[in-house]
Amino acid sequence: MEKHLKRRCDLSSMLKEMFKKNDLTSAGRKQVHLGGKVKESLDEAQIPDGLFEKCDKCNEIVYSEDVVANYYICPNCGMYFRISPRTRLSMILDKESFQEWDKELPVSDPLNFPGYKQKLEHLKVVTNLDEAVITGEGKINDTSVAIGIMASNFLMGSMGEVVGEKLTRLVEKATKRKLPVIIFCCSGGARMQEGIISLMQMAKTAQALKRHDEAGLLYVSVLTDPTTGGVMASFAMLGDVILAEPGALIGFAGPRVIEQTIGQRLPEGFQKAEFLLEHGFVDKIVKRNKLKQTLSMLVKSC
Repeated sequence: MEKHLKRRCDLSSMLKEMFKKNDLTSAGRKQVHLGGKVKESLDEAQIPDGLFEKCDKCNEIVYSEDVVANYYICPNCGMYFRISPRTRLSMILDKESFQEWDKELPVSDPLNFPGYKQKLEHLKVVTNLDEAVITGEGKINDTSVAIGIMASNFLMGSMGEVVGEKLTRLVEKATKRKLPVIIFCCSGGARMQEGIISLMQMAKTAQALKRHDEAGLLYVSVLTDPTTGGVMASFAMLGDVILAEPGALIGFAGPRVIEQTIGQRLPEGFQKAEFLLEHGFVDKIVKRNKLKQTLSMLVKSC
């Protein structure tokens, strides 16, 4: 407790020092280099990039290293930060066991949607991802699994033709190799820039999972924040075992859309993982630091 209070005091002192305004006259303005850009500073506090994170739930500013050490969970309020697919892989799989499948599939733009290809190319550079999902094979405590991880930072994990194709191929390869499948779901739903083609991925992924099930193999779906739309209405809810992270938003339409449609207030916590667990839609809520252990137990028992 004393150590925690001392850290908070140190953090408070550091923040005061960092945000201290400089007494600069117009002649004393200085040029500050931020991310390769030159920025004029006058009475403006400068924050070192990546040193702190702000929690959207409690609005506290916390050390990034504390967030990382705590499995990307706010140490103050317990809110789960969204994490990248590769960070997730490092948490779940044995070190250096992952082999990626179906990398760099051709870009899909069936509607020639204005600016869509350019946006995809930009996101590839910014996120260092080829699409909104990474798929491949790895090991969890020496047990081989086929795994897919969706990316919230790539068009909100929306499912278009390429995402559906990668997930379908993941399941089909797993069926041939007799591997259990684990998919970490995180999505805003079907990708509107691809129209009906994106909606077809719902049926395609479901058919692949049906054949995987008929082969007597295990599929574990892990619902993270948020899992919504066409993804929630297809492969995300077809798991033999459905797990969820605490506080994850899970639903087809968003709460505001539903309230506006039915003209009624929704129950407290509606569409949160805990609410779905109470109503039988989720088998278990698992804390992030227990996920690898839980998944290991499941795949070893199948």
